[in-house]
Amino acid sequence: MLIGEFTHTVDTKGRMAVPVKFRAHLTKGAVITRGLEHCLFLISTQEWETLAAKLAALPLSQANSRAFARLMFAGAMDVGIDGQGRILLPDYLREYAGIRKDAVVAGLYTRIEIWDAETWKAYRGRTEKNSDEIAEKLNDLGMI
Repeated sequence: MLIGEFTHTVDTKGRMAVPVKFRAHLTKGAVITRGLEHCLFLISTQEWETLAAKLAALPLSQANSRAFARLMFAGAMDVGIDGQGRILLPDYLREYAGIRKDAVVAGLYTRIEIWDAETWKAYRGRTEKNSDEIAEKLNDLGMI
């Protein structure tokens, strides 16, 4: 299970250390792609295969299905962890997420999200401010 929030620096070559507690989850490979709200998703190869199968099953006749599949597949890249525990964040993905120097790495059960630190701070602030309203909506769905 991937949980927790960590701040890491991205070096001038675009490399970033993966938190030690997440590395074991990615030993068999990983995929990084565009995420939602302009973050990046880092997903184990096994989880990626499950997600990719669901994306491939979306109806080709629906524009939103095609758009979402393009977002996820076209931006995807296989990544490996180097001997120092780092992954390479490709230029086009760093640009998409607005990541310059400091990044927040957040574990979200089966995926890791990588955010520009300032973008994460603003997002987290909005979410914390609206947490009661969010909880009520989830309660309506039977989640809480």
